[in-house]
Formats: sequence, C-alpha cells, structure tokens
Amino acid sequence: MMFEQLARASRSRSTQINVSFEFFPPKTAEMDVALWEAITRLAPLDPSFVSVTYGAGGSTRERTHATVERIVRETSLKPAAHLTCVAATRAEVDDVIRSYQAAGVRHIVALRGDPMGGLGTSFAAHQGGYANSTELVEGIRRIGDFEVTVSAYPEKHPESADFEQDLDVLKAKVDAGATRAITQFFFDNAHYLRYVDKVRARGIHIPIIPGIVPVQNFKQTASFAKKTGASVPQWLADRFEGLEEDAATRRLIAAVVAAEQVIDLVDHGVTDFHFYTMNKADLVYAICHLLGLRPSLSERAA
Repeated sequence: MMFEQLARASRSRSTQINVSFEFFPPKTAEMDVALWEAITRLAPLDPSFVSVTYGAGGSTRERTHATVERIVRETSLKPAAHLTCVAATRAEVDDVIRSYQAAGVRHIVALRGDPMGGLGTSFAAHQGGYANSTELVEGIRRIGDFEVTVSAYPEKHPESADFEQDLDVLKAKVDAGATRAITQFFFDNAHYLRYVDKVRARGIHIPIIPGIVPVQNFKQTASFAKKTGASVPQWLADRFEGLEEDAATRRLIAAVVAAEQVIDLVDHGVTDFHFYTMNKADLVYAICHLLGLRPSLSERAA
C-alpha cells in the first residue's frame, strides 16, 4: 500500500525556530550553582532572550536584580527582567525600572503580579502603586525605550469574567506599549491556536509566544495549573499514572509529552517558544535539539 508523505514543518531544516528561556532567582548557594549550570548549558542555543522572574510582593527583588546584572556582566545573553505592581509604590517600582536601565537591561516582562494573599485571593493595588499591568506598561515606556513583554491566557485569566474581558485587558496593554505577549502554560494546543485566532480577530498583532512547561513533577504541575486556571487533560494524567516513585521513567515521559506538544505547534506554523525551565536544563535542551537548534561550531569548540 502506498502512502503519501505529508510535508511537516517540524521535519524541515528550513524552519527557523526561535526560543527563549525563563529562570527564577536562587534562594541558596546550592540553587545558585544549579541556575548557572542551566544558563551555561542553554546559552549556546542562542536564545532570543532569557527572563528572570520576580517573586510575589517583590520578595525576590534584590535576587532578581543581582541575577539579571550577572547575566549582563558575564554572558552575551539578552536578559528580560520581570517586574510586578505588588507591594510597592509607583516611585519604588520606577526606581527598579531605572536600576534595570542602568544595568543595561532593555527588556522588561511587565506583570500585575499575584495577590499578596496568594493565588485565588482578591488583588488589591498598593496605595500609591500601579493598579494593574496596563498602568505598569505605561510607566515603563514613560521612563525608557524598553521592549515590554506582557502575559496572555489561552484559557483566560482566572479573574476575567469571559474571553471578551480578557481580550480587552490584552488590547489595553498593547495600546499602552506592550510589544510581545507570552502565554500562561497549557497542555492542549487547541487552546492556544483558538486563542491566537481570537486575538487576531480583535486586531491585536503583537507576537503571542506559547509558554511551554516541561513537566518535571506531574503532581506539582497539576496543583499549580489548578490555581492558575490552566486545565490538565486526562490523557496527560494517564501518562504519568503510577510513576510517583519512578523518577527515571517520569523524566522520559516528560520528554515525550513536551516533544509532542512543541512539534505539533511547529506543524501548525508556530516558530517561537518560551520555555519555563524551572532552572533545569537537560529536558529543555533535548526539546530544543528536536526543534533543530544546535550550538554554533565556536560554542562546541569552547
């Protein structure tokens, strides 16, 4: 029997893939070593940028700034520093923006931030602070010529009444000066593809980059997904069933799941990906290899 070979973008060497990586600032000396091992491992893949997260209520402000400064000082990577509205006045946030600018950072990921009471509680703007991410974007652009990335939600933000309200918020952020959006992680690609269609139908044309989380720990990821409004398909739970005490097999399953997801997205025309690394490089590196990314010859020689 003869079968026609379908053309697949994921199998074409001519498909140009761009990636970015997200890290979080370390809490301990041991975690600092792990972070820099991950950065060193992934840097040769020439990411478009690397972002460093900002803890709830600005709890990691100093560590985030120190990590970003070190990336600027010791690597050729382009860092994007996270910034939130939580637990700070406008003047305090503006000081952080200027400190990033002085450190050589030209890209900020602007987020409202989680409520002080944690996910699921009501958000209350700090007295004298930025009320939301739209105001924060306006503040950043007022201070300097930054590239500004914002968040997007393929399954809508948990606090949005419906998708229309959610898209209104995204449009406001773009009108304020946002230049790119990175999505909340998702596992069903149909959510992302439908979302992009809705975004474009609203006349929003900035890049909407899918946020990909390789599942290092299924139970932990599923718990976090529930809090953030991201659905976990039953088929995904089934794949990790019975592997709670089998870390080696769990890692293999995680690699297969993530590879399936990104390859399917490439075959749907997606060429940019943002990976939530959890400061672990091997699984992300393997996925990028499948996407055709390779270190340069100079990097290999080094």
